[in-house]
Amino acid sequence: MRLLLIEDDATAAAYLVKGLRESGHLVDHAGDGEDGLTLALGGAYDAAVVDRMLPRMDGLSVVNRLRDAGNQTPVLFLSALGEVDDKVRGLKAGGDDYLAKPFAFTELLARLEVLVRRHSPAAVQTRLAVGDLELDLLSRTATRNGQRIDLQPREFLLLEYMMRHAGHVVTRTMLLENVWEYHFDPQTNVIDVHMSRLRAKIDKNFEQPLLHTVRGAGYSLRAAS
Repeated sequence: MRLLLIEDDATAAAYLVKGLRESGHLVDHAGDGEDGLTLALGGAYDAAVVDRMLPRMDGLSVVNRLRDAGNQTPVLFLSALGEVDDKVRGLKAGGDDYLAKPFAFTELLARLEVLVRRHSPAAVQTRLAVGDLELDLLSRTATRNGQRIDLQPREFLLLEYMMRHAGHVVTRTMLLENVWEYHFDPQTNVIDVHMSRLRAKIDKNFEQPLLHTVRGAGYSLRAAS
């Protein structure tokens, strides 16, 4: 799933982003309501997790604006305001579900999966394919031309990100932020090392290479036209 998290508490946000990414999902994060609304309106998300109490624009207003714009992205409100009236206000504002803090991460994940299934069952991707390379997101397995490819967890996330952006140039910054969760350049060759290992696994012994280095820009995963 591609998820949007709008949460101003840095500790809570880091915990959620880490857990969701480790569960195999792509996550964008905004630390205030206005930035969250901008991301929500500009991206195709499977679901959004929105805190009620946010700087610059509260969560209810974010979702109201989202619905007024015709955006029907499923929204799970996450808030310390857990009284029945608070939940009713959240649902009336356009939220699809409401989870009070503190919460169990497994419950949040299950609620998100239910929301996505309920709102867009046909849109939930369980398999990605580029040429003869396939990635099964449920079994967490990769194959090329029917041959199983053994991937380490980080390699799987890296390949999933590349496949979701197939045909486009993916920059080092994009990889650092979305696969390694770094928001700074660690000044290491970690990307080069992992890309080299991934290329050896998905391209070695195959006539047509899929993973390409774009000099001075980044990498691109694409099948032959």
